[in-house]
Formats: sequence, structure tokens, C-alpha cells
Amino acid sequence: MLQAKVVAVGKVKEKFLQEGIREYSKRLSSYLRLDIVEVTDEPCPEKLSEAEEDRVREKEGERILKALNSQDYVVLLDLKGKELTSPELANFIDDLALYGRSNIAWVIGGSLGVADSVRERSDFCWSFSKLTFPHLLMRVMLLEQIYRAMKISKGEPYHK
Repeated sequence: MLQAKVVAVGKVKEKFLQEGIREYSKRLSSYLRLDIVEVTDEPCPEKLSEAEEDRVREKEGERILKALNSQDYVVLLDLKGKELTSPELANFIDDLALYGRSNIAWVIGGSLGVADSVRERSDFCWSFSKLTFPHLLMRVMLLEQIYRAMKISKGEPYHK
């Protein structure tokens, strides 16, 4: 069975997001084993120098890398990544499984993005869009897209 891990910076406090995460986690349980790992975010005041922003990304990056293991195929959600349609995502996941890459780790960085070390560890960079989304909301959006991909892969209907 496919093993999916979402490694994300920060703790989701908003109830509506927690409910969305719970709902999609429950739906996904028929298709894969899901583990959600929240790593601590660094304090991030509004005005930081470039060096301070780098320090924040490095600290969060260290925590992200600790949550990954050598068997993980790492997919980084990144504005600079490749955009995929939902059917393309379904094929991407199917191809990984076909070639024995059944441990997929989806990484969502913090509000300042990720350290270069995380980008270097990534096997694939995926962009949802050129738009910027709140990183906490991305968890629900990611789980929904993985769920949609599973439904597409199985040829099952999905309400549009």
C-alpha cells in the first residue's frame, strides 16, 4: 500500500482547517497510509533582514530534513515547481508506485519558503499555481488533490 507523509511547517490552529484535514485524511485512508508531521515553525516578525530570513528557513529546513527518511520520494510544494493537472498528478503517483517508490513525502515549507538544503533533498518540485496560498491552507488543498488523484487512478467518480 502507498505510504504518504505530509511534512509541514507550523501547527494548524484554525478549526475549519483542522476539520478539512481530518475529512480528507479519513477519505484517503481507503487508498493509502497517511502520516502528517508538523515541524515547529520559527518565530518570524514582519520585518526581517535577508540574513534573518535565511536563518529562519535554515532552522525550519533542519526540522523538515529530520522528518524525512532515505526511502522517501520527496515532493516539495514550491512556487518554482512544475504545474500538473489532476490527471497528471494521478499518473505521477501511479508511476512512482509502479517503479517501487511507494513512500512519498510531500513537503510544505513555512511562510518564507524552504532552505536550499530542502530543495536539494527534493526529488520533484510541484507548483499548484503561480498564485501564493497560505501555507496552512495548503495542507487541505494538498490532501484534496491527492484524494482526487486516487479517485482518478481508480476510475472512480469524483464530484466536481
